[in-house]
Amino acid sequence: MPVNLSAPDPAQLYPVLGVRIGVTEAGVRKAHRKDLTVVLIDKGASVAGVFTQNRFCAAPVQICREHLASGAGIRAMLINTGNANAGTGSDGRDRALRTCVALAGKLGISPQEILPFSTGVIMESLPVERIEAGLDGALADAREDNWMRASEGIMTTDTVPKAFGAQVLIDGALVSITGISKGAGMIRPNMATMLGFMATDACVSQAVMQQLATELAEGSFNRVTVDGDTSTNDSFVVIASNKAAHMPIDSLDSAAGRILKAAMLDIARKLAQAIVRDGEGATKFITVSVTNGKTRAECRQVAYAIAHSPLVKTAFFASDPNLGRILAAVGYAGIADLDQTGIDLYLDDVLVAVQGGRNPLYREEDGQRVMKQSEITVRVVLGRGDAVDTVWTCDLSHDYVTINADYRS
Repeated sequence: MPVNLSAPDPAQLYPVLGVRIGVTEAGVRKAHRKDLTVVLIDKGASVAGVFTQNRFCAAPVQICREHLASGAGIRAMLINTGNANAGTGSDGRDRALRTCVALAGKLGISPQEILPFSTGVIMESLPVERIEAGLDGALADAREDNWMRASEGIMTTDTVPKAFGAQVLIDGALVSITGISKGAGMIRPNMATMLGFMATDACVSQAVMQQLATELAEGSFNRVTVDGDTSTNDSFVVIASNKAAHMPIDSLDSAAGRILKAAMLDIARKLAQAIVRDGEGATKFITVSVTNGKTRAECRQVAYAIAHSPLVKTAFFASDPNLGRILAAVGYAGIADLDQTGIDLYLDDVLVAVQGGRNPLYREEDGQRVMKQSEITVRVVLGRGDAVDTVWTCDLSHDYVTINADYRS
């Protein structure tokens, strides 16, 4: 069961003018499940993406990068679950391109105007024929108010769909924003999550779209980890349909740019945190905050050392305040000149360690009280400066092993 995460409220998933979504059952891997999604984008939209830093990236990631770089403009996205089309070599590229050609033919556009996405099992050939056969059904289902079905259609080991929406006023015009994501395991995004998509009808110039996508990912998906593994298929795409009745945003530092970015970042963080809350086998949602570092980079380095430690994560699962494991992770995070006598450690409001040693007033029962909670904050004070950063993670349970041992069966 996910940690304090419920299914989305369809009423809060706002249609985005200029973006239509269709979902169908194509039998990509298993019958009778939503596994093929098309996103149709009106001409004139601004689109940008951020992708995995895994050098063994999947065929669709390679093609997405090329199509975005071509400057042709993006008119559609094609998303399948059940098969990642990763580790498939040149044949995988050919198959991914073939799906773009098939959809382009039905829409009367160029294949370069389509972004393909795949998620699922690695090192298996993409069943192109099933995807091609499913396109008509997905296109027939396309409509603006289909975000809920889309959030279901991109799931793999997720236990609940992940989707959030918001509306804001920009220059007096009502602007809608809706985003979806999927992911539960193989999550240590060196960019975003396994798959994430966000659309708005705001007017945003193409010139600032890449900056917007990157900053949204940096403030959200780049702050989560479930198991420390970076997927071959991580993709996060942002669409601005340019249909809202306000002047185009040419700078994120403008008043309109700040309003839009803040609203989109809030949704991106909710999507990213939902992935952690739905982490495979997760029973606890953990915020790791590192303060008073020299730089944000070293704060994040320490936070990830804690969040990735199997010993720390299993202690949280067991509600065992074996908190020396956290201090050990801080020590091996890789800060060469770290002075342990400047470090304080908190569990929520409980001060556990002072200046690198056990707080004389700390009681084991206080630590255990916090560890039993479903939501926990770990705060490490480095005593080196004013920088702060935060990472969100979950515990590591027996079920994580079971889910991943049985994944392909």
